[in-house]
Amino acid sequence: MAPIKIRIIGSCGSGKSYIARECSRMFGIPHYETDNFVWERGEVQRRFPAETRDALLRKAVSGETWIIEGVHHKWGKESFEHADLIFIIMPNRWVRDFRIIRRFLRTRLGLERANYKQSFNNLIEMAFVWNRKFDEVNMKEIMEITEPYRAKRIVVRKNKEILKYIQARESR
Repeated sequence: MAPIKIRIIGSCGSGKSYIARECSRMFGIPHYETDNFVWERGEVQRRFPAETRDALLRKAVSGETWIIEGVHHKWGKESFEHADLIFIIMPNRWVRDFRIIRRFLRTRLGLERANYKQSFNNLIEMAFVWNRKFDEVNMKEIMEITEPYRAKRIVVRKNKEILKYIQARESR
């Protein structure tokens, strides 16, 4: 596969982490989660200083090929600038809520790995606060931020559409 830089953005439960891992596995492209630029993972989760966060992002975007996924959009605009393709995943809110609840149950039962310990309060916040805000506020901001890059911006409803799009692009 020719070198490609892909930015995937969507709300909690949109499937962005899943599809980034799948694309990484299928096409041999390294992938990064913006959450891991923000949070120092450990017993106690702490936010990295903005300088550290920004340096981690700059290092990732300086690579020849990458997939960067995450909900973050107010910082890290260089990921949109340097991307060859920008995918915005917009599944139905009920699909996202279902996925958030399923992930919560699976991680609490030890059936799925998580970067952080999920609490019931976190579940409520993700499904009923962040997800609603994403539709009402964040999506408008993301569309404005990515407007200068609209020629490489693709809005999809289902995350698997991203695989099909990349495969079709590569077969040209």
